[in-house]
Amino acid sequence: MPETMTPEMSPGEFLAASTVEPAVFALRPDYRAMLVVIDGLTPAITAQEGGNGVDDLVAAAEGHAASLLAATAVDQLPHIAAWREAYRGFGAKPQRTRNSLEALTRRAEKGLPRVNALTDVYNAISVLHQIPFGGEDLHRYRGPARLIRATGDEPFDTTVSGEPATEYPSAGEVVWCDDAGVTCRRWNWRQGRRTGLTDDTTRALFILDALAPVSDADLRAAADALVDALSGLGGEVHATSRLIGAPLKEEA
Repeated sequence: MPETMTPEMSPGEFLAASTVEPAVFALRPDYRAMLVVIDGLTPAITAQEGGNGVDDLVAAAEGHAASLLAATAVDQLPHIAAWREAYRGFGAKPQRTRNSLEALTRRAEKGLPRVNALTDVYNAISVLHQIPFGGEDLHRYRGPARLIRATGDEPFDTTVSGEPATEYPSAGEVVWCDDAGVTCRRWNWRQGRRTGLTDDTTRALFILDALAPVSDADLRAAADALVDALSGLGGEVHATSRLIGAPLKEEA
């Protein structure tokens, strides 16, 4: 079991303390984050990829991607196009650092990557609902999740050429972080090593990122699909969620 980094915080307390800073909403007022904590996962079950519906879900996502790309170029799919514009807004080049939704949609037609049951599930639902997802081991967090414009001093625990490495975001880059450093760079481009999901994860945080034209109802539908898919990956799986939007739109 990983060391618990936030033992004093319940899922509800963690979500209530998580924030999106005003500078992010200044960049994209249409941005919303759906945060979902799934508790009660059983590692022995999540490790059993066959027989728990994961394979069927991945196959459905691969077929959906093929249908989408048969009709529309990937960079013209509505939500992917919106994320490309958002990346340009903080200085990233979307053709070089693709948002996670675009990267997965491109790969899905030839086969989604298989990592572990939790990651495979959220990758598949990301493609099916065309919404970027992130997945983290909440026991490895230090403090709540925060979406910020980076100063450039925040450490990012990653891997370079197969070896552990520490990188730093560019100043102004949009990053998810906790009190220990960056957990995901460039909004939803690359997740860190420290908080990654494993077959030992029992409490997971999932982050769904949305821009227009995706609606709040679309976000909730994707979150519901995630909870439904993960309900069989533990004896007593519980979900807690929070939708964070710009001021005057925030909902608990």
